[in-house]
Amino acid sequence: MEIIISSNRNKPIYEQITSQIKGKIMSGELQAGDPIPSMRALAKSIQVSVITVQKAYEDLQRDGFIETTVGRGSFVSAVNQDVFQEEQLKKVDEHLMKAAEIARASGIKLETMVNMLTNFYKEGNHES
Repeated sequence: MEIIISSNRNKPIYEQITSQIKGKIMSGELQAGDPIPSMRALAKSIQVSVITVQKAYEDLQRDGFIETTVGRGSFVSAVNQDVFQEEQLKKVDEHLMKAAEIARASGIKLETMVNMLTNFYKEGNHES
């Protein structure tokens, strides 16, 4: 499983791991029942602390994306994609509402905001 860690991001490493594994599950790249690497194996392959990977796995387990069985390892859970998608849409809605409020108060045009969002979405970065 390929996980790409960026030290230039504002997002902690464990959150980068968590979001990439969630993305692979939601896209269907990882299916229910598929094994995921052990914490040690993943930590070694991406050159981070086992504690960092442990935090990511704990978050994934708490959110229902993986199940861990002592002696067997960690596996992708059967995730209700509709529920997860709805939760993500709520988060996006909250952030967009805040951005729109700031833009209106600052006199930033809608066209500028649309261009910024389009660039962020396509490029996946925070640079304009």
